[in-house]
Amino acid sequence: MGASADHGFKIVVVGGFGVGKTTLVRSVSEIRPLSTEETMTQAGEAVDDIRQVRGKSATTVAFDFGRITLDTRNVLYLFGAPGQERFWFLWDRLFSGTLGAVVLVDTRRIDDSWYAIDRLEHHGTPFIVACNDFGGPVRAGEDVREALDLDPHVPLIDCDARSRASGKQTLITLVQHVKNRYADLSARAGLPRQEFV
Repeated sequence: MGASADHGFKIVVVGGFGVGKTTLVRSVSEIRPLSTEETMTQAGEAVDDIRQVRGKSATTVAFDFGRITLDTRNVLYLFGAPGQERFWFLWDRLFSGTLGAVVLVDTRRIDDSWYAIDRLEHHGTPFIVACNDFGGPVRAGEDVREALDLDPHVPLIDCDARSRASGKQTLITLVQHVKNRYADLSARAGLPRQEFV
């Protein structure tokens, strides 16, 4: 069904190492996701700090790819970015032509989110922040917003990357945010309202 769609919209899922980007793409994709996960080895221990992600045995080395058909005319293409600093050079390429992005956050390691937010703001890419549920204590939304110095208009939500329903709601929130942002920009420019998705 998605192969004959008129419009493809690219969404990037980005964030720090081990925050659940691959899991989110896998949970919502209607196709078997393309994954570039490789087994983590002892050689990588000197490069990747795994102290905060105990039990992680594989990591994305390029990007993950999935797809969701919205209707007969519109498809979302999902790209999960690699989280390790040594692969950040790929991010600017992934952001090219992106409709919007989900910044996935592990609130236990909130500082790992700074680079993603900085790059998205640099590119002017609309984004939302989704706090992934790792089963620990939930951090108050206002604390997270303050810690990340988020603009008040950037949506901040909770999600469970393992849950298809939660992942879909995360993407719906992003698409609605992008739609509202472009409607506001059109209104300020005095342009007629454009239909989007």
